[in-house]
Amino acid sequence: MNDIRVAIIDYQMSNLYSVKNACDHNEIISFITSDRKEIMDADAVILPGVGAFAEAMNNLKKLDLISPIRDFITTGRPFMGTCLGMQLLLSESEEFQYARGLGLIKGKVTRFPKISSRGERIKVPHIGWNSIHGVMRRRGWDKSALRSVRESEYMYFVHSYYVVPENESDILTTTTYSGIEFCSSIARENIFATQFHPEKSSREGMKIYREWLSDIRDKKRRT
Repeated sequence: MNDIRVAIIDYQMSNLYSVKNACDHNEIISFITSDRKEIMDADAVILPGVGAFAEAMNNLKKLDLISPIRDFITTGRPFMGTCLGMQLLLSESEEFQYARGLGLIKGKVTRFPKISSRGERIKVPHIGWNSIHGVMRRRGWDKSALRSVRESEYMYFVHSYYVVPENESDILTTTTYSGIEFCSSIARENIFATQFHPEKSSREGMKIYREWLSDIRDKKRRT
């Protein structure tokens, strides 16, 4: 019997049901919630997201979800952020206007430039399939939810901004778009986050959810 329960945080601007469908596909018992107690009682939490950074932070404040997110992460239980959900973990964003983030990962969120270093116009947003590459100095790929995914595998992206972590050790993978190398996933202690959408990344994305479920089970078994 699967007794793992995963909370998907609803802050009124997320791709909730595609994430829940990915959980269902991998036999993860998940539920959508904005309730602090339900979040804190979960075995793991997913913070998804699509939209503007400042609006997302305002919604998290309005729904009193900032402290539950921070408090949950301090428990050491697995936490996943996807797309905007990863960006919100950073300290700040320059999207439209300066906005503070959750500050769980030091760094900033910045926009793709309009012109590349080669003088070519960059098409923004970055939409479509692109490859992810492990950061060798980190050597964390085989210990992360990416361990069943091949190096240079393609994942699905939709974003105009990308994260710039202050500490390179937080970077799990990078991706290159129009000559710009950016951080495409993060791993730090119990936090795993991706700029790409695993739930929209076909079979390879489902592997990520499956391995993350394995991590949840291992964590619960040890506690």
